[in-house]
Amino acid sequence: MSIDQNTDLFEAVSRSGYYPEVVAAGLNDALAEERVVDYVLHHEPTFDRDEVRRHMTVLVLTDSRLVLVHTDEHPPDEILTKPYTSTTSEAVPVSSVKSVVVTRMVTDKSKAPVEAVMTIGWGAVSRLDLEPARCGDPDCEADHGYTGNIAGDDFTLRLSATADGGAAVQRLLAFARSLSSRTAHGASAGLR
Repeated sequence: MSIDQNTDLFEAVSRSGYYPEVVAAGLNDALAEERVVDYVLHHEPTFDRDEVRRHMTVLVLTDSRLVLVHTDEHPPDEILTKPYTSTTSEAVPVSSVKSVVVTRMVTDKSKAPVEAVMTIGWGAVSRLDLEPARCGDPDCEADHGYTGNIAGDDFTLRLSATADGGAAVQRLLAFARSLSSRTAHGASAGLR
């Protein structure tokens, strides 16, 4: 990584060609002049009926926070009569990150991961999965209530070598290592 990650980040946003001024403005506001330690950028098309819509997600790790900025493009609607973009940002103290889950997919023929999924949990969103509880008696007709689990699921990003390129997968894995290091040692340790 270069010494000036801030410059690298904004150059990557510009190279993406996806509303660079809009994305950069959202990042500038959310970063609040903090130093960028690491980042990952994901620009993805989605299919909306017969139209292609794009969106971009940028995750930034600073010395003290995890910053997420997501920009979508939208068709005209009853409120805004021209196509428009929306940018949402969230800043989470690194000390609030409870989990960093990384899944790597490797094929028989490749040594490098061909796909990676990173899920970050900080307690803002939880998923509750319930199912009817059962006992061991196959003939039992009693109501045993419900059983289930609660899983943190605040943010998930999936990148594949086929769609995004091998370098993007490696960048996601590097970002996950940086974030994991920060959560393991604490934001105040000033690690990189």
